[in-house]
Amino acid sequence: MRDHHAAALARPSETTVKPAETLRRQAQVMSTIAENIAKVGVRIREAAQASQRDFAAIGLLAVSKTKPAEAIREAFAAGVRDVGENYLQEALDKQQELADLALTWHFIGPIQSNKTRPIAEHFAWVHSVDRLKIAERLSDQRPPELPPLNICLQVNVSGEDSKSGCHPDELAALAQAVTQLPNLRLRGLMTIPEPTDDVSAQCAAFARLRALRDALDLDLDTLSMGMSHDLEAAIAEGATWVRIGTALFGARDYRTS
Repeated sequence: MRDHHAAALARPSETTVKPAETLRRQAQVMSTIAENIAKVGVRIREAAQASQRDFAAIGLLAVSKTKPAEAIREAFAAGVRDVGENYLQEALDKQQELADLALTWHFIGPIQSNKTRPIAEHFAWVHSVDRLKIAERLSDQRPPELPPLNICLQVNVSGEDSKSGCHPDELAALAQAVTQLPNLRLRGLMTIPEPTDDVSAQCAAFARLRALRDALDLDLDTLSMGMSHDLEAAIAEGATWVRIGTALFGARDYRTS
């Protein structure tokens, strides 16, 4: 591995000092991310209390798509340990840059069949499996030295054509098939319902996912549901992972993705 300290000593003329304004902005970002994590933690705790649920049973999944690795490093310093990524190459680049951190990586984006091998090799969780072909490839390509890959089946509870996810009527057969795959561990279900500010509609969508999970009777422990705008409704209906991006890292810049 290259010794960056020695390299810097060897080329003193190339060493640059960051302007005070740059350092100030970096410190501000660090402070903002830490503050946001604390605020989201309060929201999760209050939602858990309102629903008479155990706060410790609800995991915070920090969604960092389009955000730099340094933002994840700051989130780690503030207590984040689980990171969700939607874009494979972006995630792999960040994993290399952050290899010194004890992070658990979750893949939460749509999965193309030609991308399953690196997902199987580099992630601990996949939340977005919606067809058997993808599950079979993930199982076949999971390295034998790694533990089984934790899987959530994505369900399209809102019936939107633009959303990924299996149809609720197809869920039982898919779940039964996935439980037979040797290198996967089916943990539960995931959904991204149609966005709405109507809290009752939010709760109805999340309640449907919970009912679908319970109807499977497979002793599943995970509901991955709820984002920055609707985490309270998701927690009220049993979420065990809330996937939070904007409320932690700010609005996304898709020009960098």
